[in-house]
Amino acid sequence: MFKLNLKIAWRNLWKNKGYTFINILGLSIGMASCILIFIFIRYQMSFDEGFKNEDKIYRVVSSWDYVDGNQFFSQGVPLPLTPAMRNDFSPYIEKIAAIQNSAGLIKVVDASGKEKLKSIENVFYVEPDFFEVFNYNWLSGNNKSLGNPGNIVLSKEMADKFFGDWKSALGKSINFDGSQNYTVTGVIDDVAENNSIPLKIMLPYKSFKDRNMVNWGSVGSNSESYFKLKPNVDVETLNGPLKAFIKKYYVENAPGKEGHLFQRLRDIHYNDKFGNFSGKIMPKKQLYGLAIIGFFLMVTASINFINLATAQAVSRSKEVGVRKVMGSQRSQLVIQFLTETLTIVFISLLIGSVLTEIALPGMQRLFESKISFSIFQHPVILVFMFCLVVFVSLLAGFYPAIVMSGFNPALAIKNKVVANTGGLGLRKILVVVQFAITVTLIIGTLVILQQMKYIREQPLGFNPIAVAMVDLPNDSLTTPRFATFKMQLKQIPGVKEVSFCRTAPSSQNNNGNSFSYNGGKDAEFQVNTKNADEDYLKTFDLKLAAGRNLVKSDTTNEYLVNETLLKKLNVRNPNEAIGKMISMGGMKAPIVGVIQDFKNKSLHENIDPILIGALKPRFFYAAIKLDSKQMLQTMKTVEGIWQKTFPESVYNESFLNEEINNYYQGERIMGTLFKVFAGVIIFISFIGLFGLISFVATQRTKEVAIRKVLGASTIELVKMLNGSFLIMVFIANLVAWPLAYLFVSKWLAGFAYRIDISIWPFALAMVISMAITLITVSIRSYKAAVANTIDALKYE
Repeated sequence: MFKLNLKIAWRNLWKNKGYTFINILGLSIGMASCILIFIFIRYQMSFDEGFKNEDKIYRVVSSWDYVDGNQFFSQGVPLPLTPAMRNDFSPYIEKIAAIQNSAGLIKVVDASGKEKLKSIENVFYVEPDFFEVFNYNWLSGNNKSLGNPGNIVLSKEMADKFFGDWKSALGKSINFDGSQNYTVTGVIDDVAENNSIPLKIMLPYKSFKDRNMVNWGSVGSNSESYFKLKPNVDVETLNGPLKAFIKKYYVENAPGKEGHLFQRLRDIHYNDKFGNFSGKIMPKKQLYGLAIIGFFLMVTASINFINLATAQAVSRSKEVGVRKVMGSQRSQLVIQFLTETLTIVFISLLIGSVLTEIALPGMQRLFESKISFSIFQHPVILVFMFCLVVFVSLLAGFYPAIVMSGFNPALAIKNKVVANTGGLGLRKILVVVQFAITVTLIIGTLVILQQMKYIREQPLGFNPIAVAMVDLPNDSLTTPRFATFKMQLKQIPGVKEVSFCRTAPSSQNNNGNSFSYNGGKDAEFQVNTKNADEDYLKTFDLKLAAGRNLVKSDTTNEYLVNETLLKKLNVRNPNEAIGKMISMGGMKAPIVGVIQDFKNKSLHENIDPILIGALKPRFFYAAIKLDSKQMLQTMKTVEGIWQKTFPESVYNESFLNEEINNYYQGERIMGTLFKVFAGVIIFISFIGLFGLISFVATQRTKEVAIRKVLGASTIELVKMLNGSFLIMVFIANLVAWPLAYLFVSKWLAGFAYRIDISIWPFALAMVISMAITLITVSIRSYKAAVANTIDALKYE
């Protein structure tokens, strides 16, 4: 029976080749888009999976509650937190471990002592218990080796890179940062890229040194702590002990401002309040948005099918009547029509799979991820494709099958089934729904593009253009050469200014510290500290609101603060702060200048209170302000001088404006996706509209001919055929506007600095949808209006 149904379905589809092509084209593009969206969501949802008892693994994160109601969050924790929690939470926690992110120069020498390789690499200082929390696969050695300060553990990738083959890496020596040689005592299997902790080089935590090891008032985003709960302990059980813990350690130094949260492992990749070591964050609301877009794509394509199928129902009425007279049951006719739908959907799936393969490299480049379409590697993709076929077949085919199988056989055989019966009202509703979806996406795309333009043009309070951030060696042996290096850089014709600093004015790597102002108690908030020299303001074009700049000195400490810091201290006049003392980390220094506020993070966040000082800890970057007309040649000269000054290290550079642009990678990706999928939905909607007007024009051929004979002009005939479609698209706009407003206002709420929602994206979306409708319908209407009237009237 199925074979017969399939044969009949194929004949009917071949008979109506034009409408079959429109349906297959719309469905295949929609299904390809849905498959791409699904495999991307599947990849994102796979982050941090596969660890034993992963539901028991948590990260400790920090929070600050400001007096004015604002909150600040950090992935980092104070360095003494982990040993304190290991002691105080021992009844509840099975294991807890600290991990510290850093970077430095790796050197590998051969057996003769000749330098074989050197490179700047990301490293992690890890406690042995970290591998009791996470069960990584050890190819050789075990976590106990990280208890010895002289050992190092590598991933297979790094071991192969440094020594050719990981098996020959064991026992070999590696120098890190020019300060110490480490012996390779273990190799772990490569960590998957969908992991929030990209472990490649692991050093013993015992070898990590920092002046804040016992300082509870300093939090850096490079310091994280993970723990695993005991089997029968729930995380809510820790709420009481946490309150006691905070009171015990923060009551003296930071009263009532700092707290901690326990973040689930599976939440790390999706929570944009905090960061992670991989730098990859994908908020679930964006994944839900993509899923909704995929659903709308399939609804739009299915609406095309329903509209065309119900419109063609009258032309197949005689077929239905004959089948019913010959004894076919309604259920058999439903199955027959569903078989036709299934055939179209299956063909569309095959074509959609090909389109997916073609589009996949572009999506991989967009997301910078190794997204795979392998159904053997990820069988869930095959399950999704099967469910997609079933869903679309039922969604698109069930209603037309019910309508056509319900015709009265006596009326059907006599061709007296009325075209409007049961279908015309629904078709109008579906067209309105289809275009409401389209208009909503158009408005969303326009607002996203407008917001991104606003971000690009938003004044930052400093000038990031043509500023190169050149890495400086971090070992103490090279520090005495910094002054000579800076002097040589300033003599290059294309270099305007040079400043040594720990971070640029805007950075994702921030340090917060407790402090007191003018001899008072600790402030009710932390200050973002930036280490910089006296040329920092000139290099980044930062403006003074009061006081003076830092002076060059090896013995005197002094601070610059921003206006936000004074506002939080209720200091109204910046000049009042000049000369007041700041106490921080056991050191006092006067405020000598107040800087006008600048954006120190992304525009998602408000400006932090900031303190800048020429503090003694090492500088990490040489910020070089360049003449934009000579950048290429100048940077070649800079690299040459750097290589001569620091021959034992590795040169690395980046440009500040590019780093700032990376803050908004998620928004750029969403903007690109909205443009692509809005374009896809527009295309699907209008090919469906073209098919529908084609059928309407065919059904009204005789009416058009009679009106033409009676004197109607071509323009009047085109207006007659266009009118109802333009009204439906206009109504769709009215439906879409409030929905789009809710969507874009919620999306914009995620930015501290955002555009005001204006009328023009809504008006432009209406103009675009009405114009494309007018063009699409007019082309087909004009063809019907100029058709030969004799051909239309000669056959009764």
